[in-house]
Amino acid sequence: MHRSKVFLAIAALVLPASAITAQAQHYPAPFARPAMFYLGKAHVDGRFDHDDIHVGRYEGRFHSVLLEVHHAPILFDHVVIHYGDGEAQTLPVNRFIPAGGNSQWIVLPGGERVIHSLELWYARARPDDPNRPEADLYGAP
Repeated sequence: MHRSKVFLAIAALVLPASAITAQAQHYPAPFARPAMFYLGKAHVDGRFDHDDIHVGRYEGRFHSVLLEVHHAPILFDHVVIHYGDGEAQTLPVNRFIPAGGNSQWIVLPGGERVIHSLELWYARARPDDPNRPEADLYGAP
């Protein structure tokens, strides 16, 4: 008789906690990061540089893009996005992005679009830095 009361007391404590855990896992995080797809890489070779990252229609349609910087800081001037339908659009960035940093999400006007390529116009933020900066391009549907 005593053993069954202890079992019921433990069950009363354990069951609500497991039910709460199951509910918490069912719901998505309120500030979940959007799905990111790697689209390509560019290297800043000279003091001022211009590179073209070819994406292509097989990569899908994207609503926004993000630039991530590695190894050394980059001073971005602007990007030119070439869409799959032949249209091109220049978007000012005008940002210093440190190594390990990234731009904000750049929302593409007109909703989800196929990106043919992305031209990056940028410069080494610290020309005397021996590290060669790199920029990774990501897209989000």
